[in-house]
Amino acid sequence: GVFIYNHLQQKVQNAEALAQKYKQQQEALSAQLQVVYEHRSRLERSLQKERGEHKKTKEDFLVYKLEAQEALNKEKQDSMNRYGALSSQHKILKNQHEDVKKQLLDLQLQHNSLKLEHRKTLETQSQKYAQLQQEKDSEVANLQDTVFKLREESKLLRKAHQEVHSQLLNAQ
Repeated sequence: GVFIYNHLQQKVQNAEALAQKYKQQQEALSAQLQVVYEHRSRLERSLQKERGEHKKTKEDFLVYKLEAQEALNKEKQDSMNRYGALSSQHKILKNQHEDVKKQLLDLQLQHNSLKLEHRKTLETQSQKYAQLQQEKDSEVANLQDTVFKLREESKLLRKAHQEVHSQLLNAQ
């Protein structure tokens, strides 16, 4: 009986030690699970915050893109208007020059005796033509410079868009 009692006593002690061990493991796992839940909660809050910031950044970028496109379109329209006005003025001046040349030919046929005066007039018109050509060349160079600047600005906007897009992808 004593032997059975001791044997049962030892089994009870082993069972209590095992129960204590399992209880400690359960408490450790509960603590770890609590840490995991807290970490998950922080991650979810962080994710919500990131989503909100991403949405705001996306909206800001769309507004910026729209404003930049409108500004670019306005600048393009202004440039086209200036070019149209200069082109019309050039055509008018060219037509005037052609009319003057015709008049000079008529005057040559009608007034042979005024050849010297005719030569002076022709020189004056040639100088005007050269000046107009020089002005036209200068305006064309200015328009080409404007086109170059607009292309550079477009490249910068594309690069900024790519960087923002990359940052958004990284943030996600």
